Amino acid sequence: MAGRADGTGQRAAGAAEHAAWAEELLDHLRPAGRDPNRVVTWLAGAADAAVSLQDGTGRLLAGARLPLDEGLVADITGGRIASAALEDAGRQMRLVRVARSHPAPDAVLAVAREAPFDRRASDIVTHTAQVLELLLAGHESAAAGHRLRRATSDLRLAILQLLMVEDTVSARRVAAGLWPGLLDTDTACVYVVESSPGERDRLAEECVSATAEGALVVRCPAMDGHVIVLAPRDAAGRELRTLVGGLPGVFLGGSARQGLARTAAAYGQAVSALAVARFRPEQSAVYAERTRPELLMEPAALYGWTARTLSPLDDLPHHTRAELLATTRLGLEFTAVNTAKILGVSRNTVRARMDRVEGLLRTDFTDLTVRAAVHLALNSQVGLAEPPGGAAPERAGAAGLTDLLSGPALRTWAADLLGRLAPDGRDLRRTLRTWIAVGGNAERAAQRLGMHPQTVREHVRSAEPVLERQLLAAGSDLYEVVLAHLAEGDLGGPSLPGTKPGHPDSPVHG
Repeated sequence: MAGRADGTGQRAAGAAEHAAWAEELLDHLRPAGRDPNRVVTWLAGAADAAVSLQDGTGRLLAGARLPLDEGLVADITGGRIASAALEDAGRQMRLVRVARSHPAPDAVLAVAREAPFDRRASDIVTHTAQVLELLLAGHESAAAGHRLRRATSDLRLAILQLLMVEDTVSARRVAAGLWPGLLDTDTACVYVVESSPGERDRLAEECVSATAEGALVVRCPAMDGHVIVLAPRDAAGRELRTLVGGLPGVFLGGSARQGLARTAAAYGQAVSALAVARFRPEQSAVYAERTRPELLMEPAALYGWTARTLSPLDDLPHHTRAELLATTRLGLEFTAVNTAKILGVSRNTVRARMDRVEGLLRTDFTDLTVRAAVHLALNSQVGLAEPPGGAAPERAGAAGLTDLLSGPALRTWAADLLGRLAPDGRDLRRTLRTWIAVGGNAERAAQRLGMHPQTVREHVRSAEPVLERQLLAAGSDLYEVVLAHLAEGDLGGPSLPGTKPGHPDSPVHG
């Protein structure tokens, strides 16, 4: 009786010990655990052994590398045997196969210890191998899901980059495979959603869900906290506004509806609207489609001037010409670094392309009047892809920039815009005119005006809310103000192709 009682006590103690290590092992399957390295470290302590986990190619997955017989490892990972026990250099070793999902090669769990493997140690090794199989399968499934999400994200970005350079045909072809019908439209709106960089990935998924995958949702390559949404459907704007309205610290800027070929321009509008959204209680704003100066110009004359201005690029191969023009259009709106990120090229490539355009046009992009004129030509080229009906090419081609800016409607627009600066006693208009004339350089403007550079910057910042345009960030807003100064005769005209001595467009020096 006493012997049976002792045996029962030993079995109870053994069961309790088994329950203890089994519970510890199962803890590694909890969401907070699930790390093969931690499991292998735990096994090394529980079995008082050296442990390694490596795949059939010899790559160490966890633990410390052990000297193993390559042939034996190949037999185990190849499925010819499931496990092996051996003595090597005075140490006891157990090797157990750890199956993995195809195409990952199977692995082998190797455990080496000085003492022989008793039942407890053997059970721990066997069950640990099973836990590692589950963990590796989960990691591989998660990794595959991550790769799929990354590939999908890269594809969305590639489509946006094609649209940014006006290659709508290729963009539709790429989109058709995963999102049939998404770009079966001629127009779309672009939205930019802003959050903290840490919240960006979650916000992007919420945008995909909110738009029911009926929009192109892209993590902005240039701004870490921005998500770009190209939405063919009008309903997407309402869905995004509803989403943003419930999220603190998240803002939405939207463009006016634009042709797909004007995606870059729509993106610029959305960024401009985003600046307004940050100060609105509803946290969103849509670009106010104000009267753009080109809409006040005679269409046939504008078409002819644009064709003449960009004519030095006409002899280039079509693809090269489109690439140069698209890069320059974005490069005039954003910095070279951000343009490079948006297009997926290096900033040196952006600068090289813009330098080439600058050389072909025989002009200087450091001159803000030149930048404004070329920006006008590039945007007009997209808006006036064909000659306006009834246009007389010969007559239209003779118009210069001064002719375009001298129309009554445009002169009235320019006078009204710049006239808003008059009530300020600091003569903001004089400061702004001087700042533009020296290429937006505050130090050089300060030297001409006899004031401190910081005062120049403060004057320019003060003019921004009055003119309702961003000036310190180069882009459409600044170029409109430059054109207004040209229309008012406050600045000399830019040097561009086709300009002749004595022509109204000839620059004024001195």
